Amino acid sequence: MPTLSSYDGTELAYHVRGDGAPLIVLPGGPMRASAYLGDLGGLAAHRRLVLLDLRGTGDSAVPADPATYRCDRVVDDVEALRAHLGLDRVDVLAHSAGGSLAMLYAARYPARVARLALITVTPWALGMPATAQDRLAAALLRKDEPWFEEAFDAFRTWLAGSGDYDPAFAPFFFGRWDDAARAHDARADRESNDEAGGLHLAPDAFDPPATRAALARCAARVLVLAGELDGGPRPELARRCADVFPHAEVAVQPGAGHYPWLDDPRWFVRRVVAFLAQN
Repeated sequence: MPTLSSYDGTELAYHVRGDGAPLIVLPGGPMRASAYLGDLGGLAAHRRLVLLDLRGTGDSAVPADPATYRCDRVVDDVEALRAHLGLDRVDVLAHSAGGSLAMLYAARYPARVARLALITVTPWALGMPATAQDRLAAALLRKDEPWFEEAFDAFRTWLAGSGDYDPAFAPFFFGRWDDAARAHDARADRESNDEAGGLHLAPDAFDPPATRAALARCAARVLVLAGELDGGPRPELARRCADVFPHAEVAVQPGAGHYPWLDDPRWFVRRVVAFLAQN
């Protein structure tokens, strides 16, 4: 397992899957070990995936200073990885909360990013969180599913802030609630650093007006991919996110939730590979 020493001496681990041109992959969670990404539905057959375990997650070390979990501080871990790999410019794929990290990286180091694939990202970095209304509207698209009635009541209570997270509503995050989705969801607790996740998304980690202004000057090609059934982001929020960039395109994966490479791997891989092949 390869490692590198980041700017403050924290030892970071990354995992390499596949062959070909490198693609730096940033996990979400927030602060979930990169193992949940697998080979991104077979994307490793087309690109060499370099999956970073963010500090304090997976095989990476816990930092001496918990304040360095903040998203704006983790940006320099991504830059340390790029330098460690000896790459002048990089293609980056980010999932979910990792999208805010990727956007802050592109804003701070625009010359280092060639292509940026934002997969079902909630753009906290842009001041555009998914709302409870977004999530409930997406949930209602599943009203014909056999598990819907029990899950929806628990989901609505949680979003209202009057209930705890309930595994009963996990199906809303997947386009297909099958054995693969159940196994994927069952790993989430042991792969996540919840304390670090709260610090990672601290409000003072973000300056949305400054980030939007910087990204408006970013020359990188950008793909913003949303799942048709995902509540965070819904396709409309993904389009608003794409509008921030001068060279962005939007794709909505039919029937997909928050983990589109699980819901339809062939569709997902074909669309991402086509984007990454652009000059």
